[in-house]
Amino acid sequence: MNRRDFSTLTGLGAGALLLPSLPGLGGSLPVDPARLLEPGLDVAQKKRLADAALNAAKSAGATYADVRIGRYLNQSVFTREKQVQNIASGESFGAGIRVIAQGTWGFAATNDVTDASLARTAQRAVAMAKANARIQKEPVQLAPQKGYGEVSWKTPIVRNAFEVPVKEKVDLLLATNAAAAANGASFMSSSLFQINEQKYFASTDGSYIDQDIHRIWPTFTATVVDRAAGKFKTRDALSAPMGLGYEYLTPRAADKIAGPAGTGLVGYKMSYDILEDAALAAQQAKQKMGAKSVTAGKYDLVLEPNHLGLTIHESVGHPLELDRVLGYEANYAGTSFATQEWKAKNIPYGSKQVTIVADKLQPGSLGAVGYDDEGVKTKEWTLIDQGKLVDYEKIRDQAHIVGQQASDGCCYADSWDAVQFQRMPNVSLQPGSQPLGVDELIKGVSKGIYIAGRGSYSIDPQRYNFQFGGQVFYAIENGKITEMLDDVAYQANTQEFWNSCAAVCDARDYRLFGSFFDGKGQPSQVSAVSHGSSTARFNAVNVINTARKIG
Repeated sequence: MNRRDFSTLTGLGAGALLLPSLPGLGGSLPVDPARLLEPGLDVAQKKRLADAALNAAKSAGATYADVRIGRYLNQSVFTREKQVQNIASGESFGAGIRVIAQGTWGFAATNDVTDASLARTAQRAVAMAKANARIQKEPVQLAPQKGYGEVSWKTPIVRNAFEVPVKEKVDLLLATNAAAAANGASFMSSSLFQINEQKYFASTDGSYIDQDIHRIWPTFTATVVDRAAGKFKTRDALSAPMGLGYEYLTPRAADKIAGPAGTGLVGYKMSYDILEDAALAAQQAKQKMGAKSVTAGKYDLVLEPNHLGLTIHESVGHPLELDRVLGYEANYAGTSFATQEWKAKNIPYGSKQVTIVADKLQPGSLGAVGYDDEGVKTKEWTLIDQGKLVDYEKIRDQAHIVGQQASDGCCYADSWDAVQFQRMPNVSLQPGSQPLGVDELIKGVSKGIYIAGRGSYSIDPQRYNFQFGGQVFYAIENGKITEMLDDVAYQANTQEFWNSCAAVCDARDYRLFGSFFDGKGQPSQVSAVSHGSSTARFNAVNVINTARKIG
């Protein structure tokens, strides 16, 4: 039985409490913001509860068991112009228990977190495994994993976003709206998402892992309306969601990276100036009103990291998930062109300039954790080495399929009542090894387009043929930015696109893009993941005009 079928069946049998929530934030109960600051269970209590579950699972016949006790906190603030639209705070608390019995997975979950309840839940998980064993064709093979004993890990934040008064957050968002209005925005909406995962993992391997994970995402959309012409243009935030605390919203000059001359754009590393970005967004939305509509054709593209991150996510991150390669996601989110057979042919995934690594370690990234949801210590590994596909993203029960002896530590569940499974780690394009800045990169382009920010996109189920837009576009002629363009999107296939990569700027330009709500699986789950890169050049890419002509 594959993971998709297992997830569906055990989801029906789990003793989980399903509660209404904001999209992508899990099954959480609305709570007063002050509750988000309550400490919850201490480590000794969690260990006692975990042992109750593990002992009951072994007594019922499990050969392996793990338990995740999770407290998931979230807060979202939404504003528009001078008004607060909504403030939502939520908490979800419970435990999920996964076991192997008779060579088969079983899972059950409960929101009644007591010794007796966890013992009963473990017994239900074993009963589920034994029932599933009737249709299991091959026993589960777990890669070996040593126990780490009692360890802990915490996102190295400076300021806990949940400790910041709601008024301070509202004031910042309203000031953001005002900055956009002062620069010509007709409408402005802004929001702030904050998540804290307090997760305790224990297993029969001998690990007791306590983790405290924080993530934050400030974002907005500025809209300019030309009522006489009946047109409007927008520009979204160029922020990246990050694995940081509220300090992300305290801008630091050292974190700013100037965009190419003639654009006024600014990139951000480990802090973000939302007021500066909002003012520029309104100005650029106004400029888009009069921007020249692009002429379709072949162009050299210069893609900045906030834009390129989404292309990496869709055309590298997803197709190299081993469960997708094996066909487990075919019913929902697709498969992958990069099969094991395709890899064995040594077909170039990209040019020699393309080295892409996976990791769960980068400071400030959304994927950064100490251990995954199988108790595997996280690491970095290479997926594409100078254009050659060398590895996939995999977890404990997949490693043997590709002849490996260890998990990559990228197993994750978005809630205590969900089954953990293979999720995308951070996947990042490595910066160029030779000194190269953005303006210098552009000097080598005779006919091209500079693209910043992520826009609409489309990609086929095999993650091969795709189309990507962006937020702002600038023409490049004879090595210089000349004018703003509009209605730009590019089309390619994954292999053609990455083989067209001619140069990547050096590490000075490196920064992160992020996806806060990346969906996958049945039942569907979300995860957060970052993608790092420096600005990169891609030669002779097909550009189309997206303007729709009516009449």
